[in-house]
Amino acid sequence: MDHPIPKVLPAGHHCPSLGRGALEAGSMRFSEPPSIRNSAMVNEPGGHGGPNPRLAGSSIGRESSNVSSRCSKLPLSPERHERLRDKMRRRMESGDKWFSLEFFPPRTAEGAPGFISRLDQMGAGGPLFIDVTWHVAGDPGSDKETSSMTIASVAVNYCGLETILHMTCCCQSQEKITHLLHKAKQLGLKNILALKGDPVDDQWKDEEGGFHYAIDLVKHIRSKFGDYFDICVAGYPKGHPDAGSFEADLKFLKEKVSAGADFIITQLFFEADTFFHFVKACSEIGITCPILPGIFLIQNYHSLQQLVKLSKLEVPQQIKNVIEPIKDNDDAILNYGIEKAVSLCQELLASGLVPGLHFYTLNRKEATIEVLKRLGMWIENPRRFLPWAVSAHPRRQKEDVRPIFWTCRPKSYIYRTQEWDEFPHGRWGNSSPSAFGELKDHDPFYLKSKSPKQELLKMWGEELTSEESVFEVFTHYLSGEPNWNGCTVTCLPWNDKPLAAESSLKEKLLRVNRQGVLTINSQPNINGQSSTDRVVGWGPSGGYVFQKAYLEFFTSPQTKEALLQVLKNYEFRVSYHIVNVKGENITNAPELQPNAVTWGIFPGREVIQPTVVDPVSFMFWKDEAFALWIKQWGKLYDEESPSREIIQYIHDNYFLVNLVDNDFPLDSCLWQVIEDTFELLSHPPRNDRETEAT
Repeated sequence: MDHPIPKVLPAGHHCPSLGRGALEAGSMRFSEPPSIRNSAMVNEPGGHGGPNPRLAGSSIGRESSNVSSRCSKLPLSPERHERLRDKMRRRMESGDKWFSLEFFPPRTAEGAPGFISRLDQMGAGGPLFIDVTWHVAGDPGSDKETSSMTIASVAVNYCGLETILHMTCCCQSQEKITHLLHKAKQLGLKNILALKGDPVDDQWKDEEGGFHYAIDLVKHIRSKFGDYFDICVAGYPKGHPDAGSFEADLKFLKEKVSAGADFIITQLFFEADTFFHFVKACSEIGITCPILPGIFLIQNYHSLQQLVKLSKLEVPQQIKNVIEPIKDNDDAILNYGIEKAVSLCQELLASGLVPGLHFYTLNRKEATIEVLKRLGMWIENPRRFLPWAVSAHPRRQKEDVRPIFWTCRPKSYIYRTQEWDEFPHGRWGNSSPSAFGELKDHDPFYLKSKSPKQELLKMWGEELTSEESVFEVFTHYLSGEPNWNGCTVTCLPWNDKPLAAESSLKEKLLRVNRQGVLTINSQPNINGQSSTDRVVGWGPSGGYVFQKAYLEFFTSPQTKEALLQVLKNYEFRVSYHIVNVKGENITNAPELQPNAVTWGIFPGREVIQPTVVDPVSFMFWKDEAFALWIKQWGKLYDEESPSREIIQYIHDNYFLVNLVDNDFPLDSCLWQVIEDTFELLSHPPRNDRETEAT
């Protein structure tokens, strides 16, 4: 049987199959993406896919809504839909213990990308929630990279962490507080820690039209926002220093709980008996909500002195006796702090009075992780709810389908879809031009590399001499071996993390990258692996997961031409998209039809297909993928330098390719496709004149 021959339409040629009629769904209409409409594109007859997730930027289409209604309503994880107080209650009823972590915003914008990376790393251990402190002097409610509001929003939306935002009465009117709470709600924040707050100049000044105490803030939140927010308040195991007495402070705490607080986190303390006495006193006065002990880990002498000053607490003499002789030895103090924290936590957990532990991290991860590991509470579970990072924004609770292209840049995908009113549920539909927001030159700080310029230059080359220099960067990233500078390449513009340790494709990837097939995304084929598999598993237990082999890469025009010749031999098995920076696109995929490349089958529900290759989305992704050559890599070099010219040449001339092997039960043929391409490049077929000459 003859294979269909791809016919590339000239740029600007209108393809009838991509007209408005093919894209209408529901009650709204939208036009096809200009990058597809005006590009060269190959099409085969085929059915139309479902509608766009957000037609014309407003609402989900009728057909897609119907699809969603047909899907099983059982969530993959109940925690995605629960509010924080319900998560606590469920964990308490099961007897399971948990931990939570406190952070304060980074002091500088330059330190923000590294801070967000730390949130990702700390989130891997499974905290029930994190909380972000509120510092009046740091403009906490603004949109600055260092504001409390921004950091809390990033934690929820981009790191997928249940997050509590601190909020204080200090220096804020009722109107401003109301505005900030509306903003928090819009950003997806659902939890508030209501505090009086510390005065800016050590002297409390009443704000005209403001609140004086945390109870006023609790009442205001409940009055204006009903039950939307879960509210936490602070408890003081030895009484607040300004309360007059321990008994008076307990009375104030009871009033805060009665006004609508859902749970309590305590101020730091040094002895377990202090907490036990506090819990007993709370119970006797009628406080029945969960009380979480605040754990302060002694990490150095200065931080201990500073925190004691702020909290107005007295350090027990037995701790002073240990600390004072070693106050200039940070390592010795840290080791003591870890041992002391482990002992304290073990005593608290053994009491049966503690549902969870709340750690004041001081933004330092190593010591806190060490304590949690010794307690057996730090569990980096490799299994996932879905194959990709899940946002904790309540609007995205039902989202269970995404394009594969943003696998290594999930924060970018979340950012570009943050304005969607609804998100795909059940299957992916066609995407409209307005569906994906633009990434401007001033990309949000959490999308930038966490590595500074000098470190990136050491990894990617302080001076490039040829395209092969770029190939070497990719191979060093894959191999993990030091480059010519003796530096390990831990990231690429398309992936800010080291290669996954479980990658089963490493040797194959190394071989093709050395020859100019520069891979940025890949996955092996899987046929019915258990959903509990520690490497590829996802979703509920008792299921089976599947995926098609996928490969995405940049390559030269010469390799692209040879690849097209080879693909004629795999026409019905391999789906492909090949596009350059101008948007000239060659594909054998059906018209705008998504191709499911990851799916799972679980007891009691329909097939879940959380990852797709979508032709329309690919055209939006290619803009970002090509731009990263310049924004992340090329900008490291002077405008007229040879290194910049090499990166610019690749950006201008290379093609972005994705390949899908649809025959997933068989061994992947994609590597043979690439080998055949290399063979064709090495031994090109002779033309008729060459044949006659011989």
